[in-house]
Amino acid sequence: MRALISVSDKTGIVDFAKSLEKLGVEIISTGGTAQKLKEADVKVIGISEVTGFPECLDGRVKTLHPNIHAGLLAMRGNKEHMSQLDELNIEPIDLVVVNLYPFKETILKEGVTLEDAIENIDIGGPTMLRSAAKNYQDVTVVVDPEDYKKVITELSSDSDISLDTKFYLCNKVFSHTAHYDTLIADYMRKKRGDESYPETLSLTFQKVQDLRYGENPHQKAAFYKQITDTKGTLTEAVQLHGKPLSFNNINDTNGALELLKEFNEPTVVACKHANPCGVGSAENVYEAYMKAYNSDPVSIFGGIVVSNEEIDAKTAEEINKIYVEIVVAPDYTEDALQILKQKKNIRVLQLSNIKMKAPLGAYDLKKVSGGLLIQDIDHVLLQDDEKLDVVTERQPSEKEMKDMLFTWKIVKYAKSNGIAIGKDKQSLGVGPGQVNRIWACQQAIDHAKDSLGEEVLQGAALASDAFFPFADCVEEAAKAGITCIIQPGGSIRDQESIDACNRHNIAMVFTGMRHFKH
Repeated sequence: MRALISVSDKTGIVDFAKSLEKLGVEIISTGGTAQKLKEADVKVIGISEVTGFPECLDGRVKTLHPNIHAGLLAMRGNKEHMSQLDELNIEPIDLVVVNLYPFKETILKEGVTLEDAIENIDIGGPTMLRSAAKNYQDVTVVVDPEDYKKVITELSSDSDISLDTKFYLCNKVFSHTAHYDTLIADYMRKKRGDESYPETLSLTFQKVQDLRYGENPHQKAAFYKQITDTKGTLTEAVQLHGKPLSFNNINDTNGALELLKEFNEPTVVACKHANPCGVGSAENVYEAYMKAYNSDPVSIFGGIVVSNEEIDAKTAEEINKIYVEIVVAPDYTEDALQILKQKKNIRVLQLSNIKMKAPLGAYDLKKVSGGLLIQDIDHVLLQDDEKLDVVTERQPSEKEMKDMLFTWKIVKYAKSNGIAIGKDKQSLGVGPGQVNRIWACQQAIDHAKDSLGEEVLQGAALASDAFFPFADCVEEAAKAGITCIIQPGGSIRDQESIDACNRHNIAMVFTGMRHFKH
């Protein structure tokens, strides 16, 4: 048996090669791998001895030779193939151990140049992997050091590798090379500054963990992360306490984090089923948490709490008074962490770059049966906050304008149809995901009354993620005591809503843009 070993990641390669050598396997190797094996007293046949041609072009050409690829691609059960190998004096290669130039690690470095990236595009490695994997019935191909033990175990017990294992390793190779090529294509497209959507789209992600189940216990699930631009995302969070996150935990926490990133001052967001149920901003995290909690103390139970500031002991004590699934913050004081750890079932996560927003050019993906919807992430809060259009006779006060903008941030992350009501940097009620807007409006008003009392709605702001098709939401707002409304505008019945606002002395602002979220 002959093996060809050429690896960039040399983890475990010396021990693996020594085990192969003990089993009587001849080893062919190249460049730095050959040098490392020789230093460990492993007998190595140089690649040039096999090809009859020197490595050249600074090592760019080593294995791209018929003596290598004929030895890999010859089908052992095909008499003509084997006869041709004899005629050409080419020996078969039975085992290929290759992993590729570190392209991913290179492009993730700060300040990497295009030239550096290009030099780390492997050519010979993927070619050998694909040749060997295509002929998997006769050639064993290993791309992952984690599989060394499996190969040695089978060779030691059976003097061969089972067809099932060969097929498993073959599949792993094509997944690996597809991932590798997708990274290269994506990097090149971004380097060109190409913001268009390509005719064919390949995406690649790396598994973070298997999940116990999906949205429901009968569904299998896993959590993957994209390769680049993950700072500030849940994939970078460090879990400090609690059992592993579930599918729903991850989805709901992501919804909370998206909203949190709209705020720069100390803010706490509470979410349930990826919808905001309480939002508070204040001078410190404790006051922000109390605002978020008091805005809906019923819905926050069993929900997600995220903060853009360090959690202190006083805040942790308040959090511990109820059951919450997850707390996420950039840091915790030592006392706060110990307080939160007193509860067995809470998950405590630290996300250092929690305020970092998704980079421009990031995608929002939605899987549909038989296809994929892809769009830019909704980065923009307002097209131009200097051109908000006051469409009513009454101008909003400075305070009302601040309340409207605060509430506009919240409704952006409520599922459509969505209505949010807020005042004094506190959400008062959120009506998300209704099939008509008046129901969402009524729900938000009722939530505010139930949690904080009817009087809290006096002078409050209401935000709608899309235009009012009728004036009914304005009438409900007026009855509740709401004095200002922010909405996109654009309905053919806009004038009816404007007239209703004027009758009730409500100030209304059009943003000129909507924030549907489905």
